[in-house]
Amino acid sequence: MSRLKMGIVFGGSTEEHPVSVRSAQEIARHLDPEKYEPFWIGITRDGAWLLCDGPAAGWDGGGSRPAVLAPDSGIHGLLVLEQGRYDAVALDLVLPVVHGRLGEDGALQGLLELAGIPYVGCDVQSSALCMDKSLTYLVARGAGIATPNFWPVAANTDPHPDLFTYPVFVKPARSGSSFGVSRVTRPEELLPAVATARQYDAKVLVEEAVVGSEVGCAVLGNGPELVTGEVDRISLRHGFFRIHQESEPERGSENSTPVVPADIPAESSRLVRETAKAIYGALGCRGLARVDMFLRADATVVLNEVNTLPGLTSYSRYPRMMAAAGLPLAEVIDRVVSLARAGRPHA
Repeated sequence: MSRLKMGIVFGGSTEEHPVSVRSAQEIARHLDPEKYEPFWIGITRDGAWLLCDGPAAGWDGGGSRPAVLAPDSGIHGLLVLEQGRYDAVALDLVLPVVHGRLGEDGALQGLLELAGIPYVGCDVQSSALCMDKSLTYLVARGAGIATPNFWPVAANTDPHPDLFTYPVFVKPARSGSSFGVSRVTRPEELLPAVATARQYDAKVLVEEAVVGSEVGCAVLGNGPELVTGEVDRISLRHGFFRIHQESEPERGSENSTPVVPADIPAESSRLVRETAKAIYGALGCRGLARVDMFLRADATVVLNEVNTLPGLTSYSRYPRMMAAAGLPLAEVIDRVVSLARAGRPHA
C-alpha cells in the first residue's frame, strides 16, 4: 500500500510563527511513517517558502530548498527549485499548521483551492468568518447563540472612552493567541489599548467583559457527524487568560492552568459541548476547530472565539481535550486526513 503524499505547511511571517513550528514538531512525533510520506513546507518569518527535512531546529538552514505551492491545478502540488530549475512534486493532501493571519484566515485555503489539492480544516469562507471576531459574533447571534456585546473600531478612528461601561476588553479583530489583547478598567486606558491592538490588526474590537469561567471544547468532524473532546476549564490565578506569550510555554503559563476534564457539573459540560457543536455548524466549520466559551454563574454559555487551526503543541488545549476523551494526536491526524480526503459534505 503506497503512503499518502502529505504536505505539511508550518511557520509563517506573523507573531504566531513559533507556535506553528511547535505544532509541526508535535505532529512529526505522532505521524505514522507507514501511512504518510510527509513533505515539510516551512514558511520563514520573512515569508520565504522552503521544502525541508522536518520542523526540527535549524529547518530553515542550508539543507532546505526553495519551493512554492503552485496555484496551477494541473501541477497539483509543489514546484521545488533544484539545481537552477523547478521540479514538480505532486501532493495528495495538505495539512496546514499555520496559525493566525495568512494561515487561518482563508488566505492559504484559497491558494489550496486554486491548486486543487484537498486540505485539512475549514474552507475559505469559514476560515475568514471565524478569524474576524465581529463577523463570528454576528453569525452566531443569527443562530441564536449568546455573544458578548461588542463595538468594532475601524482603522483610523478612535472610540470615545465615555461610550463604554468598564471593564472592557480591547482586541485585534483578526488575530490569535491573546496577542494585542488588553483588559481596560478605566476610560484613560482605552486609547492606549486600542493602539496596542492595532500593532496586530487595523480593525479593533471593544468587547464587554463577560463574568464567568473560560471553558473550551475541541470539535472534530464534518456536517452532523461531530466528535467532541472533554471540556476544559481555564483556572486563573490572576489577570486574564493568555496563551503562547511565555518564553518557555512548555513549562506552563504563569497565571493559568487548564483543567481537563473541566471541574464543572455534568449538565454544564453537556451544554458546553452542544453549544460548541451548534457554533461549529453555524459558522460552516469542517475538519476541526476549538470553540472557546464562557460559562456564567447562571449556567448559561457565551461564545468567546473559534480557532479553526488550533494549536497542536505538547501544551495546547485541543490535543489535551481530545486525548482526555480517548483520541490521541495520532488518531486525530488520521481522522482529519480522512475527512479532508472524503471532501466537503453536501448541503
